Amino acid sequence: MILTQILQPTCIKAPLDGKDKDSVITELVDLLAGNNLLLDRDVVLEAVFARERTRSTGIGSGIAIPHGKCNGVDDLVMAVGIADEPVNFDSIDQKPVSIVILLASPADRTGPHIQALARISRLMLDDEFKTKLENATSPEEVYQLISTKENG
Repeated sequence: MILTQILQPTCIKAPLDGKDKDSVITELVDLLAGNNLLLDRDVVLEAVFARERTRSTGIGSGIAIPHGKCNGVDDLVMAVGIADEPVNFDSIDQKPVSIVILLASPADRTGPHIQALARISRLMLDDEFKTKLENATSPEEVYQLISTKENG
């Protein structure tokens, strides 16, 4: 799976406006809604918040991958946000996050959802790449970094 097949350049926010977990999640869901990628914004938002209540999606090392499966989308969609000031995400390592990658997928299609989560996790193992993402100052720069990393 190639993330740039899912991620549209217009679904990247750098820097994020939100300063806490809930506002960042809402901001990214609204970004997807503003790009007409959602069937129902509220259903997607509730699915992501419900997943977050189960266990934080702050996976550590400054990264969070909030996600949800629901009937609010037709296909797997993705939004990326870069925080200029790290956000408390109740991460497993207790450290704030700068990189937030939100996924939403149809409830009946688990395969692509899992593949995307795995692909994101693999990309984030590269510390040099992760640092470049954290320091990105525009959506274009974020998209270019991801595109170059995946196609390089």
